[in-house]
Amino acid sequence: MSYLESLRVFVRVVELGSITSGGRDLRMSPAVASNRIKDLEARFGVRLLNRTTRKLVPTEVGRAFYDSARRVIETLDEAEAVVSGFSGTPHGSIRVTAPLGLGRRMLAPLVPQFCTEYPGVEIRLRLSDRNVDIIADGIDLAFFLGEPQDSALKWRRIAECRRVLAATPDYLSVQGVPEQPEDLAQHNCLLLRYPRSPEYFWMLQTPTGQQKMMVSGRFDADDGDVLTDWALAGQGIVNRPRYEVAEHLASGRLVEVLPECPPVPAQFGVLTPHRRLQDPKVRMFTDFVARELRNAF
Repeated sequence: MSYLESLRVFVRVVELGSITSGGRDLRMSPAVASNRIKDLEARFGVRLLNRTTRKLVPTEVGRAFYDSARRVIETLDEAEAVVSGFSGTPHGSIRVTAPLGLGRRMLAPLVPQFCTEYPGVEIRLRLSDRNVDIIADGIDLAFFLGEPQDSALKWRRIAECRRVLAATPDYLSVQGVPEQPEDLAQHNCLLLRYPRSPEYFWMLQTPTGQQKMMVSGRFDADDGDVLTDWALAGQGIVNRPRYEVAEHLASGRLVEVLPECPPVPAQFGVLTPHRRLQDPKVRMFTDFVARELRNAF
């Protein structure tokens, strides 16, 4: 078993680029993870990793070994999935990622409930509004708002998530209330952006069909909750999932902008890697989340 654990450590270290990150991902200290790598190198009498100024990279033999080791781990995981499917008692970890707001408000509260029902399962939840490389990061499930672009991944639609444009009454009293989509060009639009994000636009539903509006603003952030905070501070117009700002709309702290031309709803769903056999625990967690959140938006 220690050899297989060492293989898992090596694979994650290569994928994440450092012993610290690889060890943390597998819930072990950097010292333990480093010893696992040393054990492998001693076993084969070759160097598997080289350190650059920024990260660890595999040597030529390390790269070849990584490709084979990853296949071994994937085969082992599939074998365990078969056994779990027959036993009906799932066990092991599920790596899950989701956008920050969705993860905090919708997904995180469901994790204890699922793990109570299936105590042999561990959920490793990683929240980020940035794009995540599902394959490279070893993600089992990526809950997603929007339209998937990667054809190498499986997409399961769960629900339609309504969105809303909103701002404070004070902001609108000073800057004016947009009466048509084109008026947004004169406003400070609060933008969700991250490094290498594409040109920014909002898609609106209008009486004549969908309309692509190029928008701009003085502030942008890669955390949607920050945008909501800026909107509440009277700094501009925000485009957010309705469920995330519903309490502020109900209290009057925010008011809906262009209610007759709301943003096009986002698709809420889950992305999974293409595999010959889906692990039953992954399918069970997906079904559980779909059942609990299908009517939440």
